[in-house]
Amino acid sequence: MKELIDRSQNIVICTHVNPDGDAIGSSLAMRHYFERKGKEAIVIVPNIFPDFLKWLPGADDILVHTKQETQAKAAIEAADLVVVCDLNQSARLANMEEDIVASKAPRILIDHHLDPDMGFCRHIVSEPTMCATGEVICRLFTDMGEMDNISENEAVCLYTAMMCDTGAFSFNSNRPVIYEHVSRLLSHGIDKDLIYRNVFWTASEARLRLQGYLLYVNMNVLYNRHAAIITLTNEERRRFKVKNGDTEGIVNIPLTMLGTKLSVFINEDTEHPGTMKLSLRSVGDFPCDQMASRFFGGGGHKNASGGRLQCSMQGAVEKVKEAIEYYADLLK
Repeated sequence: MKELIDRSQNIVICTHVNPDGDAIGSSLAMRHYFERKGKEAIVIVPNIFPDFLKWLPGADDILVHTKQETQAKAAIEAADLVVVCDLNQSARLANMEEDIVASKAPRILIDHHLDPDMGFCRHIVSEPTMCATGEVICRLFTDMGEMDNISENEAVCLYTAMMCDTGAFSFNSNRPVIYEHVSRLLSHGIDKDLIYRNVFWTASEARLRLQGYLLYVNMNVLYNRHAAIITLTNEERRRFKVKNGDTEGIVNIPLTMLGTKLSVFINEDTEHPGTMKLSLRSVGDFPCDQMASRFFGGGGHKNASGGRLQCSMQGAVEKVKEAIEYYADLLK
């Protein structure tokens, strides 16, 4: 893979639809790495990403495919290497999938999700035991002898990636090597406290009011199953003027209730009314990935997964309750 990178000059880095902190952080880290190596590199995302990630170094230069399609297509056509970060299936590229798959450039996949599509990319670096794609890149840089040479920008992006995908190191983050990587990133001069504030302490008044409404009005607590369900319809989105990123992290809040083992957030798809997007989070050994795969056509990690349903909001709630009952023995 290093040889492939060495002989490439125009590199496109892309990631999944509705990009989160790991997607943006890992993609930008790779961009800064390539530029440090004298390459031309650009990050392209399928759609807009949350405002709380726009402070990241290089974020201003990210191309958004839905808003800058002509520029994005031209960059993909000119690329002699495509690096895909933080997804396991080409379908996760959404509106970008056709352009990326049609590219004649070799593709490298860097990811930490289960079951990567082995036919999508020529070279795959995938390790599901790692907490984030940012950690996979830290391991790559270590193996390539680059970790001591990374810039502060690379370190900021990698730390942000891991911090976001672990809830500020509150889940899926018990492996000691994670903190070895963090220590090395800190040695490059990053301010982890400032990074935390930039991501988690930049909420708008509207976002806080939305959270209050969802928790007070729309949260259904299933006490006998140690579970909670939160819903958000498109009508409510319009009412609260919800922006991209405003719902980030809401699914985690019910897990702060004593005894709660599972939280499910049902969010109506803004682009496809009648499609419900589900986010599942759990603590301990409850297998979100198995529930998502069995009931919602999705998957992910043991404690963090997602899926979709084609039905009404009420139908989705009933389906989630059915799934919870199926796993009742694990939710006692």
